[in-house]
Amino acid sequence: MTYRYQPVGGVGHSDHVLGPYRQLLTVRGLPSVLVWSLLGRLHLPGTPLATTFLVAGWTGSYVASGVVAGLYTVGVAVGGPLRGRSADQGDPSRLLIAISLAYATGLCALALAPSLVGPRWWPIAAAAALVTGLAQPPVTQIARAAWPRLTDDLAARRSVLTVEATLQELLWVVGPVLIAAVVAVGGGRAGTFTCAGLALAGSVGFALAMHRVGLRAPIEREHRAPGSVLRAHGMRAALTMSLCVIAPLTIMDMAVVAWARDYGTSAAAGALLAVWSIGSLLGGLYIGAKTAPPRLALRIALMALGFAALVPVLPPATDGSVWLIGVVLAVGGVAVAPALAATNVRIGELAPAGRTAEVFGWVMTAATLGSALTLPVAGWLLDHIGPGAAAGAAAVLAVVAALFAMAVPDPSRQISTG
Repeated sequence: MTYRYQPVGGVGHSDHVLGPYRQLLTVRGLPSVLVWSLLGRLHLPGTPLATTFLVAGWTGSYVASGVVAGLYTVGVAVGGPLRGRSADQGDPSRLLIAISLAYATGLCALALAPSLVGPRWWPIAAAAALVTGLAQPPVTQIARAAWPRLTDDLAARRSVLTVEATLQELLWVVGPVLIAAVVAVGGGRAGTFTCAGLALAGSVGFALAMHRVGLRAPIEREHRAPGSVLRAHGMRAALTMSLCVIAPLTIMDMAVVAWARDYGTSAAAGALLAVWSIGSLLGGLYIGAKTAPPRLALRIALMALGFAALVPVLPPATDGSVWLIGVVLAVGGVAVAPALAATNVRIGELAPAGRTAEVFGWVMTAATLGSALTLPVAGWLLDHIGPGAAAGAAAVLAVVAALFAMAVPDPSRQISTG
């Protein structure tokens, strides 16, 4: 069942900005589903941090930590489309509860491994990490498949995807800080146990929220599109675009940390990334109030401009001032959440009927592949040229994404002109 969303026609600026958010709150079940979907993702940015400290403390080797983290990521990427397909074809609430139990069990096994076996047995942890990654709860995929079923208004779907992308920025600030605090007090084991508990509690809460609004039943088989989702019109171009949108964000994280280590202080990295996220948050909140169709290529091009603006304020052009870099990151960050939201909106609109969770599973795979391909290049640029070169590479990738965006079809425009 879907619920109507009526745009607000207020006369004041406050009504213009806040009206769409007030209307989203009136869609039955949407606020609780959105909140629980975000809580179900709180563990994601902190899990690699916790497991890295766990394995490094156990083995004394960052190589072992890297292998464990890498295999976990492989599991996440490979399992994304499979988990999404299962959610599309079955009861997503039941799937979430079952898979979150398996995932939490895997993380607990990793946390207990240093107490059960010696450091030379760390490859067992690597195998466990691979299986655990395969079982990562598909909260993000299921949530993005749920919005069209909660409301049949296109403007509402666009608004909620923008709000989701914006609030997810907060998760990527709060999650690592929370887990880092736990690790500082109790070590890597406590951090890993905390991630397991957050994943289980958040996923179960999200499953119950889905159940309460009647989203347990999948779309009926006769209404689901057949065939491979990768053959859907425009889907391969859209996934390539998504890869080129997300990979630069990982490069920028790496560039900021590298600058802080070599030219500033370690604390500066956290502050700069927080400023960048706050800029993204503000940009997302502003754009989320707009009901007009997103101009996808323009939003991605503006994000590319923000990356390019960092090139002259970073080495090798200059040693860089933390204040100047912070200002450029804050201003450039304003374009990040709107670009991510527009990307998700377009991909969601292109998804074949009844296959949305599977499509966003492929988005996760594309994002992981993008990071795997670009991070070694970014590392070479950081070692041999400097953070400014990495920022330039991020800008180039974003420009490529904008070019792909121009080739991705817009189903809503085709419907309105058809």
